[in-house]
Formats: sequence, C-alpha cells, structure tokens
Amino acid sequence: MKKNIQNEFVVLDHEKNATVELCDSSLYERIGQNYGEFIGHELISCHEFSEDWPSWEIHPHGDEVVILLSGKATLVLDLGNEQQQIELSEQGDYVLVPRDTWHTAKIKAQSKLLFITPGQGTLNKDV
Repeated sequence: MKKNIQNEFVVLDHEKNATVELCDSSLYERIGQNYGEFIGHELISCHEFSEDWPSWEIHPHGDEVVILLSGKATLVLDLGNEQQQIELSEQGDYVLVPRDTWHTAKIKAQSKLLFITPGQGTLNKDV
C-alpha cells in the first residue's frame, strides 16, 4: 500500500513492527498515549522548515538520523566544550546525531528533512 511520509509518519516498536500515524495536530499526544510514552519506539518523520529551529533538543535513548531531502540546512551539535556545525547542502546528505547530544538547526533555504528519532525521553530547551 502506497503511503507518503509528508502526510503519515511511521512508528517502529521495539520488535520493529511499523504503525502508520496520520501527521496532524494530535500526533504527539497520540504517540504519548498509544505507545507507552514512546519507550522502545522510533519515529520516522518528515518536516519542512523555512526558519531556524527555535529550540535545542536531545534524545537520551539513542542516536537520531537526520537526512536532507531538499534545501540547505546546518545542524548544530553542542559537544559540551564546543559546537560542531554540519552543513547539509546536497539531497541525501545526513547527520548522525549521537545519543545525549543537544542539537538544533539553522535553515539556509526552505528545507525538507527526514528524521529517524528515538523519541523516548526527548527534551527541548530554548535556543
């Protein structure tokens, strides 16, 4: 069955069973309710950005994969004593964001990014 990652996201459980979730305003509320606060799950999602991210985020339960589908973006990783900036400028460029690493994005041109996120325990803070 054909699906589109821009409209429907995929939740993988700890056994790698996939469930399709409609990308709407109640998505993250449903994830929290239906997937046990996302313990042992990963979210495959696609988001489009025209502005820098307003916050940092961190994933304490695994590495995150961020893949550029279109546009230009810079992923900024806070490595404690320094910030690493990784330019994503060609379709297919990607970053592996290590577990427990605060990260944000600076958007250079309208960008579409694909994420594979270990969502359990994700935290955010203002830039």
